[in-house]
Amino acid sequence: MNQETIYIQSFNIKGGDFANAGTVSVKIKKVLKEIGVKPEIVYRVSICCYEAEMNIVMYADEAKLDFSVTPEQIIVEINDKGPGIENIEMAMKEGYSTATREMREMGFGAGMGLPNIKKNSDEFIIESEVSKGTKFLFKVNLD
Repeated sequence: MNQETIYIQSFNIKGGDFANAGTVSVKIKKVLKEIGVKPEIVYRVSICCYEAEMNIVMYADEAKLDFSVTPEQIIVEINDKGPGIENIEMAMKEGYSTATREMREMGFGAGMGLPNIKKNSDEFIIESEVSKGTKFLFKVNLD
C-alpha cells in the first residue's frame, strides 16, 4: 500500500455462487459510504462492482477482486479464471449475452453488464484469453 492509498482490500469470488452474488459489491458500497465518498460516486462504483461480480458468478470458476481508494480515484482490478470472452467487441454491445436459459430464468443475462461498467467508469480496460480467463480494470474519479 503506497502512502497515498486511503483504503485497500481484496476479495475472492466463487463462480456459480448465486446465493452470495452481490455480497462483495455491497461491502464495497458500505466502505465507500463510511469513508465519505459522494453518493453519486458510490452509486457508479456499486453498479460497476455488481455487474463485474455477476459476470464472475455467471461465467468464471473464481476470481480475485482488488479494490483501492486513493485521494483521486477508486480503482478495481479483477482477475478471473474461466472460459474467457471470445469476442470482446460483441460482449461490449448492449443486449449481447451468452447467458444460459437457467441464468435468464433467474433474471440475469440481459447483456448490459460490460456496457454498464464502461458507462459508469472513467476508465475501463478489459483483456481476455479464451480458456484462461478475463482481467478487468476500472477506475472512477473522485472529483
